[in-house]
Amino acid sequence: MSDHRRTPPAAHSSETPRLGYPPKWLRILIPSFLILAWLAGAAIGGPYFGRVSEVASNDQTSYLPSSADATRVQAMLGDFSDSNGIPAIVVFVADGEITPAHTAALQSAVDELVEIDGVLEVSPLLPSEDGRALQLFVPIDADGEIGTTVDAISAHLRDAAPQGIETFVTGPAGFTADLVEAFAGIDGILLLVALAAVFVILIVVYRSILLPIAVLATSLFALTVALLTVWWLAKAEILLLSGQTQGILFILVIGAATDYSLLYVARYREELRSENVKWVATHRALKASFEPILASGSTVIAGLLCLLLSDLKSNSTLGPVASIGIVFAMLSALTLLPSILFLFGRVAFWPKLPVYEPEVVAAEGGMHATGMWVWIGRKIRQRPRAIWLVTTAVLLVGAAGLTQFEATGVPQSDLVIGTSQARDGQRALGEHFPGGSGSPALVVVPQDSLQSAADVLLGSAGIDGVTVTSADSPSGSAPVTAEGIIAVGPPGTPAPEPTVVEGMVMLQGTLTDAADSAEAEATVRELREEFAGGDALVGGVTATAIDTNDASIHDRNLIVPVVLAVILVILMALLRSIVAPVLLVATTALSFVTALGVSALVFNGIFQFPGVDPAVPLYSFVFLVALGIDYNIFLVTRVREEALTHGTREGIIRGLSVTGGVITSAGLVLAATFAALSVIPILFLVQIAFIVAFGVLMDTFLVRALLVPALMYDIGPRVWWPSQLSRPPLSEQQPAEAP
Repeated sequence: MSDHRRTPPAAHSSETPRLGYPPKWLRILIPSFLILAWLAGAAIGGPYFGRVSEVASNDQTSYLPSSADATRVQAMLGDFSDSNGIPAIVVFVADGEITPAHTAALQSAVDELVEIDGVLEVSPLLPSEDGRALQLFVPIDADGEIGTTVDAISAHLRDAAPQGIETFVTGPAGFTADLVEAFAGIDGILLLVALAAVFVILIVVYRSILLPIAVLATSLFALTVALLTVWWLAKAEILLLSGQTQGILFILVIGAATDYSLLYVARYREELRSENVKWVATHRALKASFEPILASGSTVIAGLLCLLLSDLKSNSTLGPVASIGIVFAMLSALTLLPSILFLFGRVAFWPKLPVYEPEVVAAEGGMHATGMWVWIGRKIRQRPRAIWLVTTAVLLVGAAGLTQFEATGVPQSDLVIGTSQARDGQRALGEHFPGGSGSPALVVVPQDSLQSAADVLLGSAGIDGVTVTSADSPSGSAPVTAEGIIAVGPPGTPAPEPTVVEGMVMLQGTLTDAADSAEAEATVRELREEFAGGDALVGGVTATAIDTNDASIHDRNLIVPVVLAVILVILMALLRSIVAPVLLVATTALSFVTALGVSALVFNGIFQFPGVDPAVPLYSFVFLVALGIDYNIFLVTRVREEALTHGTREGIIRGLSVTGGVITSAGLVLAATFAALSVIPILFLVQIAFIVAFGVLMDTFLVRALLVPALMYDIGPRVWWPSQLSRPPLSEQQPAEAP
C-alpha cells in the first residue's frame, strides 16, 4: 500500500484542464455560491429556534378530528362562558383539621391571586368533608404563558400558607405547565445532546476533525432551514406544530442528513483513490450517491406522508413537517456537503488522507474493504442458509414479547417523567375531594332535555354531583338535583336560569375518580352509551383522552398496512424486481415486530412504565420501517450495481463488504440521535426513543449485516425476478452451499 503522504503525479494535477470540464472560475463559483446560500438560510433561520413556542400548541383537543364529540364540546365552551380560561385547581392540605385562622390566612393570600398576570378570576375556598383540605378553582388565560402563571400562583401561595399547610396546583393548567416545562429543553439540551453524540461517533468513524465538522454543519444547516420553513407554515396556520413534533423534527433531520452525508463521504473517498482531480471525483461521487439518497429520502417521505390519512391531527401534521425536514436533509447532503468537500479536497480527511492509488484500485476490482466485513462476507458465502435461519429464529424469539405490548393509553398525570406538582396535587385532591373535581364531564343537550340528562348523570355511580352552566349564578353554575335546578343563597332566592346557546344547555358532572383514570374513562363511555341516539354530546378532559386514544388506534390500524404497501411499490420501481422488495419489506417488518416485543419486556419489567400511548407504535413503525428501508436501499442498490458486473452472489458479498462500514456508522448515528429524545422527560418521547434506537441497532447489526445478505445469497439470481438479472450466467446456476 502506498504511503498516503506521497505527492500525486503531476499529470493528474487538479490544475490540468480536461475536455468537458467547466472553467476553473465556474468550478470555484458553483460550490462557493451553494455554501453562501446555505449560510444565508442558516443565518435567517437560526433565531427561530427560540421562537417555536410562538406557533406551537400542546392543547390535546386542537389535534382531535373536528367531528369528535370532545372537539365539538370544546368549541362550544366559549359560547357558554365569557371566560377563555383553562382551570387550575389549588389544593391546600393540612396535617390535621384546618382551623378558622388557617382559612383566614389562606383567603387573604387567595384574594391577591387576581393581581398575577394571566389569572382571570378566583373561586371561593371550598372545604373538604373531612375538614383537612381546601379547594380553589383559578381559571388561567389559555392564550397566555400558562406555565409562568402556574409557577407564580404556586410560589405565592406556598410562601403565604401557614406552617403545616401544603399547597399544590393541579388540574388541566397544572398538567399543561408540566408539559411546557418538560418541552423547554427541546431548543437547547436535546439539540446539544444529539449533536454531541453524532460528533463523537463521527470522530471515531473518520478519525478526523474537519470531516465531522463538515457533516455536522450539513445536518445543522438542513435543520435550521427546515425549521424556518415549518415555522412560517405554522404561523400561517397551514401546519400544526407541537412540542413532540418539534422534537421529532430535530432528531429526524439530524439523523437523516448525517446518514446521507455518510453515504456521500464514503463514495467521495472511494473516488479520490482512483481520481486525483477534485471536480471529477465530486461528479462521480454525486452521480453514484444521487440515486440511493434520493430513493432513501423519497421512501421516508412517502412513509411520513401516509400519516396524512390520520384522523388525529397530531399524527397528520407530523407527516408534512417531518417530510419538509427530510427534503432539506437530502438537499444539504447533495449540495452543501459536496461543495464543502470539493473546496477542501483531501484535506477534509486529515490526518487520514485518502491515497491516490489507481493501480491498487484496479487490482482490487473496485472493492476496497478489509477486516470484519470481509470476514462476514466469507462466512455468508460458506453457510448462507444457516446464517439466515439462525438470525430469523433470534428475531422471532424477541418478537414473542409483542403479546405483552399494550398500547391502550397513558393517564395524563403520567405523561411527564420525574417529579410533578400537578401529579402530587391530583393524589391529594383524590384523598379529600371527588377525584374529578375541576375536570368534569361536560354534557351538551337540548334545553328541553336538561332534566332527563341530569337524571342520567345523577344515576351514574361515577358522578358525584351535577351542575348546569348559568350566567345568573354568581359561581357561573347552579346545582341540579332530581327535583330540578336549585338556588344557592338565602331562603327565597330564586333558582337561576340555565345559559341557553342555540337551544342547548351545558351540564357538568363531577367525576368520582380522577379525570385521567381508567375508572373515569369507563364512566364517560357509559354516559355516551346512555345518550347514544340522541342529541347529547359528551366532552371534557376525560372525553378528550378517550377520543384521542380511539383516533390513535384507528390511525395505527389504517396507516401501517398503507405504509408497507407504498414502500413496497417504491422498492419495486427502484430495483426493477418483485422478489427482492418483498424480501426487504418482510425482513424490515420482522425487525419492527421484534423491536416492539423486546421493548414491551423492557418497559414492563425494567422501567415499569404505567402504559404506552397508542400513537407510540405508529410513530415507531413509520420511523423504523421508513428509515430501516434506507439501509436496505444503501445495501441493495450497491449489490445490484456490483451484480451487473460480477453476478448476483459475488455482487452480494462485494456490496456487503463495501457498504458494511457506512451502514454501521449510519445506524449508530441514527440510534444515537433518536436516543437523545430520552433527555426530554415526556413518556411518549422516551418510549419512541428506546424503540427506534434499539430497532435501528438491531436492523444494522442483524438484519442488514446478516439476514438480508444471507437470504439473498441463498436465493441467488432469482431474487431479481422478473428483471434480466434473474437470468444468471452459467457460472451462477449452481445452488448455494447447504449449511
